Amino acid sequence: MIHTPTRERLIGDRPVGPAHPVYVTAEIGLNHNGDIATCPQLIDEAVEPGADAVKSHKRTPTVCTPRDQWDVERDTPWGRMTYIDYRHRIEFGVDEYRVIDQYSRDKGIQWFASPWDVASVEFLNDFDVPAHKIASACLTDDDLLRAVRAYGRTVILSTGMSTSAQIRHAVEVLGSNNVILCHATSTYPAANDELNLRMIETLATEFPNVPIGYSGHERGLQTTVAAAALGASFLERHITLDRTMWGSDQAASLEPAGLSRLVRDVRVVEEALGDGVKRVYEGEYAAMRKLRRVTGVVAADAAQVA
Repeated sequence: MIHTPTRERLIGDRPVGPAHPVYVTAEIGLNHNGDIATCPQLIDEAVEPGADAVKSHKRTPTVCTPRDQWDVERDTPWGRMTYIDYRHRIEFGVDEYRVIDQYSRDKGIQWFASPWDVASVEFLNDFDVPAHKIASACLTDDDLLRAVRAYGRTVILSTGMSTSAQIRHAVEVLGSNNVILCHATSTYPAANDELNLRMIETLATEFPNVPIGYSGHERGLQTTVAAAALGASFLERHITLDRTMWGSDQAASLEPAGLSRLVRDVRVVEEALGDGVKRVYEGEYAAMRKLRRVTGVVAADAAQVA
């Protein structure tokens, strides 16, 4: 696989970078609550407004759940159970992922997932996913990063709950030629004064050959649209059928109407951003003839003004 040191990556056949439309990912995450019948509805929610991909998570519960949390009990829609039993209850296996894979292919939308352990990387590779997403919680897991890098696919790295030094180290382990970096704040929902969207510009300066994205966990749409205006080439937001459903991610998720507005507004913003080259547009010449009294020392194109 040949890579060039440019700020462009491929997710499947889709280029991602400043010269291309923003790549919008609808994060299903755990909002299916362990019910595979919900997933086609969530995929439809992403397809309708033109999102580019849907995403989920894949874990081996006994590996990814801290041992001291296994026996902690919690209330769930299925009654009171230990945390490790809950993790097993909501985790999808090969049969469920076959449903997600086939339905996504039928609908013409890409899908990939965040593996939380090495076995899950191998599991997802069997589905020939176009990319791997590293969750912020896994940024410091070098073994996982090396396992993902070995497959040679584009890696989207979320950077919440991480220091600048930890981010630089993770990029070194992954190799910058394969990476899309996503600014993120890992609170659910995230407060506006903790989003620190200017980190998008900071990351773009520090990693000049890496596309920069944004993984948002806030309420509302404005700040995610602002991320696109600040240069994010990749956007990710959680989606849900109903924010009142049970689950820790639901409150920070977008319902169908919200996702539709987000995709619409991002497309408007990227069109409005332009290329940064100053020009006088055709429609301005008529206004110039009516409103500009003094031509000035440096005149506009006389043929256009006449």
